[in-house]
Amino acid sequence: MKRKSADILKHFRVDAPDRFELKSVDCADTGGIDKDAAHAMLADDVKRLTDLQQRLYAEDRWAVLIVLQGMDAAGKDSIVAHVMSGVNPQGCAVHSFKAPSAEELDHDFLWRTTTQLPARGRIGIFNRSYYEDVLVVRVHPKLLRREKVPGTLVGKTIWEERFQDIRAFERHLARNGTLVLKFFLHLSREEQRRRFLERLDEPAKRWKFSMDDISERRRWDDYMAAYQEMIRATSRPGAPWHVVPADHKWFTRLVVAAAVIEALEGLDLAFPKIEGAALKEMRKVRAALLAEAPRKDR
Repeated sequence: MKRKSADILKHFRVDAPDRFELKSVDCADTGGIDKDAAHAMLADDVKRLTDLQQRLYAEDRWAVLIVLQGMDAAGKDSIVAHVMSGVNPQGCAVHSFKAPSAEELDHDFLWRTTTQLPARGRIGIFNRSYYEDVLVVRVHPKLLRREKVPGTLVGKTIWEERFQDIRAFERHLARNGTLVLKFFLHLSREEQRRRFLERLDEPAKRWKFSMDDISERRRWDDYMAAYQEMIRATSRPGAPWHVVPADHKWFTRLVVAAAVIEALEGLDLAFPKIEGAALKEMRKVRAALLAEAPRKDR
């Protein structure tokens, strides 16, 4: 039976990137679903995701990469905490990518994330990613100089070249068994203001606030333009972008969970079958265990 939450996905997956406009997505959209219904639907999806992850791990053939991008306070941490709450930590790893280290700057822009890609049977979550190098670095061109790319290789087409590199990289991942799912959490400027105030007003949340958040906020329009071009250039069938309304966290979580589940179900995951000599051996072991006389443990 089709899950209710799956019906909302078609509105937020970018299948026609050439025509995509960020302004066409309402940050406050809830798909006609109320908060209580969303919580119940998410609870069902978390259970389904738990089962799918067990199958993914047992089959050990596919890997899953989930990329989360968004402005500060868009809810990336919240997605990890709530959507992945039923996932076995042994089969899932979260990596947050902040300003690159000196070692990372001595490599190409894809290197630091490539070293953290998930193995077969595992789910990897990138809280920010290699896309920072066509977002933050594009909005702040001076950061490009820190990357030590030879000057003769930095021209007017640098961003299109990076988009080409990213498309090739994600195509390579898809062709080799990594399912790539990308989510832009589309937060409104007003909702970000409200969340920043909440962080400042609540002692338990103040640690999340940085003055850099305000300086980045002043460049809002530059970031929106960079995000739109990034989505247009890199949303492809093998690695689609989902632009998810993020003003209501409960709805954002529901959309992300539904997208991950739909993609995993498409892999037709199954527990490995034990057959032949191995199955016969297991039956002998089972019979021997049943034949043992029960005894009390000391």
